[in-house]
Amino acid sequence: MKKSSFKFFWEDTLLEMLPSRALFLPETKELLICDIHLGKAEYFQQNGIPLTNNSDKNNFTRIKKIVKKYSPQKLIILGDLFHSKYSIDETLQKKVEDLPELLKTNVELVLGNHDVGCNIKNIKIFDIRNSKNIIFSHEPVKLGDNRTLNICGHYHPKIYIKNKSDKLSFRCFAMDMNKNVLFIPAFGDLTGGYPCKKSFRKWAIVSEEEIIEIKS
Repeated sequence: MKKSSFKFFWEDTLLEMLPSRALFLPETKELLICDIHLGKAEYFQQNGIPLTNNSDKNNFTRIKKIVKKYSPQKLIILGDLFHSKYSIDETLQKKVEDLPELLKTNVELVLGNHDVGCNIKNIKIFDIRNSKNIIFSHEPVKLGDNRTLNICGHYHPKIYIKNKSDKLSFRCFAMDMNKNVLFIPAFGDLTGGYPCKKSFRKWAIVSEEEIIEIKS
């Protein structure tokens, strides 16, 4: 069944998965996205691979749209805000540093492997971050108990759905039920993806407005 969002509880914390590739925690008003990879087109251009520069503009537009809709107190980026320190020019850096004022909300970054060496102002930076019984990180972390949930990015989860004649690929949320890890989909337009393990619980983003749970 298709939905405009999918809600579920972890212990007493409500989580809302959005087809806009974001996760919203209504109680704490925290909006989570990951793996934007700003500057990726420029990085490839520097290495002789021609790509258009529209992806960053689209990413900023989509961020503004979901922040306006959900009015979070914090926008938390779970790593890989940038693609590389070598692809950050003054214009891109200023756009990122202006985000808290533009969005009228706090912006935090949990460092990802692609963010190494990227210096940015006006945004609080963490290695990992806690919120109630949830740990936010870029890559999965080892949990100390089975009542804690780890929400992270890095994996860029995708799922393939096929019938007799077609095979379609969709970004998705993916839950490792054995390790209590929820992977959220890559937000950036130029990001690839990796097939989910069959054992994962999955919710496919079939359009910008619809999400569907995939029954194994």
